[in-house]
Amino acid sequence: MKAIWNGTIVAESDDTRIVENNHYFPKESINDEYFKSSDTHTRCPWKGKAHYYNLEVDGKMNKDAAWFYPDASHAAKPIEGYVAFWKGVEVKE
Repeated sequence: MKAIWNGTIVAESDDTRIVENNHYFPKESINDEYFKSSDTHTRCPWKGKAHYYNLEVDGKMNKDAAWFYPDASHAAKPIEGYVAFWKGVEVKE
């Protein structure tokens, strides 16, 4: 699977995990140069506290376009540390 934004592959992996129709990519599969930490946090009732990344590609920023659970709840341990996308990021084979 590939995550593409602004014409650039920002993550690629054969080992994504699907939860609630989102592909979660292993941390080592993301291209760190495009990911900037965000101060945004949200809480999912069953996954726990989500942390976000802004994507920056070719001078354009997509705020909070990726999220992950660094300390997922017991029920969501299989995606702990994995990164998922939204806000116009295309995920495809």
